[in-house]
Amino acid sequence: MSAPDRDSLPLSSPTRHPDAPSISVVMSTYNRAALLGDAVRSLLALDPATPPYEVVIVDNNSTDDTRAVVEALIPESGGRLRYVFEGRQGVAYGRNTGAAVARAPVIVFTDDDVRASPGWLVAYARAFAEHPEVDYAGGPVKPMWPKPAPAWLTHAHSSPLALIEHGAEGFVVTRENFCVFVTANLAVRRDAFEAVGRLDPKFQHEPGAVTAIEDHELQIRLQASGRRGWYEPEAVIRAEVQANRLTKAYHRRWAFDHGRVHARVAPPGHQFDGSCTFTPEPPGARKLLGAPLWMYRQAAESGVRAL
Repeated sequence: MSAPDRDSLPLSSPTRHPDAPSISVVMSTYNRAALLGDAVRSLLALDPATPPYEVVIVDNNSTDDTRAVVEALIPESGGRLRYVFEGRQGVAYGRNTGAAVARAPVIVFTDDDVRASPGWLVAYARAFAEHPEVDYAGGPVKPMWPKPAPAWLTHAHSSPLALIEHGAEGFVVTRENFCVFVTANLAVRRDAFEAVGRLDPKFQHEPGAVTAIEDHELQIRLQASGRRGWYEPEAVIRAEVQANRLTKAYHRRWAFDHGRVHARVAPPGHQFDGSCTFTPEPPGARKLLGAPLWMYRQAAESGVRAL
């Protein structure tokens, strides 16, 4: 008998056991056993004031010691740690599988190279309790540098490193006041995730690419459905910055790949502003090599600013 398709499983259970967790942390991982242990240990060592939570590790078809690393930590997890296998390659598949088996009304996504601050989930629990009008939230992603960052790598170049920092004050995220949270540190109410649909595998990493936009695209759909987000400055995690990401070559490649995925997000005949809005192209808009002329103008203006 074949295993069930996790994308076809319901996200919510008909009944919720009284001992079920309040928060489910979902981490999808692929062939990063060397990093995984420290990341999971940080999730199991959160503040004692943290509401009941579980940690779902989704092995996304790894060929290394991923399963052994997770199973070795289960005895010391106090029943909070769970291992799940997802054979379809791609982080969107992995995260969707984790969300499908998660048991809590709030799902928090994170990555396998992070260290959670002790009060990470306490901050999210407080944010959702104090702001019932919001359906998702994100927090800072701060760097753990393998070596001193080069002088040119300023805050303006933080996007290729998936680093997030929006100040010390929380705020509501709307279409007019939009910012993107990365799935290294993204919390969403289960009913909202179920209502708008899961992470779309069409926008996950393509083979050979270094960036993806499935988290951004999910937040566009959340906003389009009338749902609001919240920036929670105290929900802090730290992410290991891989050494290869400190090169200009990596950043140029990221910019090229990012442009490609942005072009795929907009519906046919629309322009994407890079944040949350799609604007219909003017009737009869002229094109060159399949691209509207405004894109060439925008590229030229950006080039002049860069020079």
